[in-house]
Amino acid sequence: MMNKESLVKLQEAILAGNIPQIVKSILQLALEMGTSDIHIEPGEHSVRNRFRVDGELREIIEYPRNIHPAVVSRIKIMANLKIDEQRRPQDGRLQMTTDDRKEMELRVSTLPTVGGEKICMRLQDKNKSIPNFEQLGLTGHNRRALDEVIKNPNQIMLVTGPTGSGKTTTLYSVLACLNKPNINIMTIEDPVEYGMAGLSQSQVKPDIGYTFADGLRCALRQDPDIIMVGEIRDQETIEIAIKAALTGHMVLSTIHTNSAAATVTRIVDMGIPPFKITSAVSTIEAQRLARRICPNCKEEYKPDGKIQEDIYNKLKNVDPSEFDKSKLDNLVLYRGKGCPECDGTGSRGRMGIYEIMRFDRDIEKLILAGAHDYEIEECSVSKGMVTLNQWALIHAVNGAITIEETYKS
Repeated sequence: MMNKESLVKLQEAILAGNIPQIVKSILQLALEMGTSDIHIEPGEHSVRNRFRVDGELREIIEYPRNIHPAVVSRIKIMANLKIDEQRRPQDGRLQMTTDDRKEMELRVSTLPTVGGEKICMRLQDKNKSIPNFEQLGLTGHNRRALDEVIKNPNQIMLVTGPTGSGKTTTLYSVLACLNKPNINIMTIEDPVEYGMAGLSQSQVKPDIGYTFADGLRCALRQDPDIIMVGEIRDQETIEIAIKAALTGHMVLSTIHTNSAAATVTRIVDMGIPPFKITSAVSTIEAQRLARRICPNCKEEYKPDGKIQEDIYNKLKNVDPSEFDKSKLDNLVLYRGKGCPECDGTGSRGRMGIYEIMRFDRDIEKLILAGAHDYEIEECSVSKGMVTLNQWALIHAVNGAITIEETYKS
């Protein structure tokens, strides 16, 4: 929810031309709204400020173009960037302490455009706690699958999903369960997103040649039991991860694909033979974030017959232990009308949508035979996996998200 008082402070700072206060007010307002990214975009006549809240960009305010160079310079100074370099993109970081003493870190990116330099800042709250499985919304098959990972900490677990879908948060939830005094856990990240006592955390620096592959290679010389790698981006990194898993280490990492089954194809495309995948990888989890319906303006409605039929066909074979299937007999869905509490959007906050594929002999046989993604997924579903789309539909039937959000899964 937008804080009207903070917005007024920002408007007053713009009218007064107070550059330090403008920047401070933008950051403060973004934090209060739960923003993940700030976009400051120069246009033909003015500079637009947009915040990404719950995955959606919202236009917040505009200010005159004549003060934009000063705003950019202020942010560059705070992020230790070159203020006289306007022709090339720059990346940096800045630390800030809010009025309520919260420590924040922002990743700052500048980009030259025809209207001037565009600024994008990603906010990272250093004080946020690591959620447990219940808080993440991991239930049913997904919870049982992760419990198996915890009980048998070996081989590779991969988490896949789009940028900003909470992959690192999920991995840290797993690490929190595994973190014990007799276990040596190391992380290689870019950047380190959570501070956790008991872990050895290292941040890569590609500009000096310290990459994920280098970090993983060095970590193996530090007598680790478990290694978390921020992202697998290339063949070299996945090859080292496989070697680590085959020599008795557990490796947790993220990768960018559309589903759990599609991850297998992605790894093969990286040049890894299927027999190495089946030998080293044990679990692949895919996830998305969906916007929750605002509880203050939530209303129910009866969907049309086509939507009812589609939901029934997709959920009729899901195990009854996953949700109350009697809701399909008299189906109602929910949406937010829009109210001051949600700034008229009809949504407040987000929740995770997950699918977890555990390898067994049947799935391994399909991978070794070069099966298509859909064949691997069908096999996993027959063994109890609930797909991303099915989980999204279950949450829509339960009234947590809208049917429109399920189309993104």
